[in-house]
Amino acid sequence: MQFETTANSSWKFGHRGRVAVFIDGNNLFHAARFHNIDIDYNKLLRILLGDGRLLRAFFYTGVDAGAERQQGFLLWMRRNGFRVVQKELKTFYDGTRKANLDVEIAVDMLSLAGRYDTAVLVSGDEDFVYAINAVAYKGCRVEVAGFRSNTAPRLIDVADFFIDLGDIADLIRKDISQISEFEVPSFEPPGDAPEPDILRQQREESDLVRVRDDQ
Repeated sequence: MQFETTANSSWKFGHRGRVAVFIDGNNLFHAARFHNIDIDYNKLLRILLGDGRLLRAFFYTGVDAGAERQQGFLLWMRRNGFRVVQKELKTFYDGTRKANLDVEIAVDMLSLAGRYDTAVLVSGDEDFVYAINAVAYKGCRVEVAGFRSNTAPRLIDVADFFIDLGDIADLIRKDISQISEFEVPSFEPPGDAPEPDILRQQREESDLVRVRDDQ
């Protein structure tokens, strides 16, 4: 599968060979919402692919069987070339409901290492540092894509290259002028999907500054 990159894109990755993309859906959603961006996943994939040949694009998320809008989005993703990996929410003793797919992402990255030349992990979660190192030791190039302010510094440090989605926001956001009755459903994580720690900390710090300013 081959995509043409955006003509005016300033991103020049060089030869990327076979590319595998691993998208941490919940993490990306919260980061994009923090920056007030509604992502067009087709545009995102084209940018991340560069001049490479797509081996597989994975999208990982927790699911709530009763969330029709979410199900509509995931159906659209499957029909547009994404391999959706989902896990039903679990209810914990304190009443919270969540699904952690970090293990699935790490296992898929390692299992496919050798079949791809470049892996692109779309997440800001520091938990993937060890997995990235393990894949790199197998001789694969590993890149991380995310919003710099919402990505763990250690994750950026271990990657071969960091793609700051904030720098290319205009290239990956949805085109509002094209919204119609056939609009692509927006991704919404399950109602109780947890907010990543790094985003929650930034939001709390922003709220604290706002309170001080009001005083």
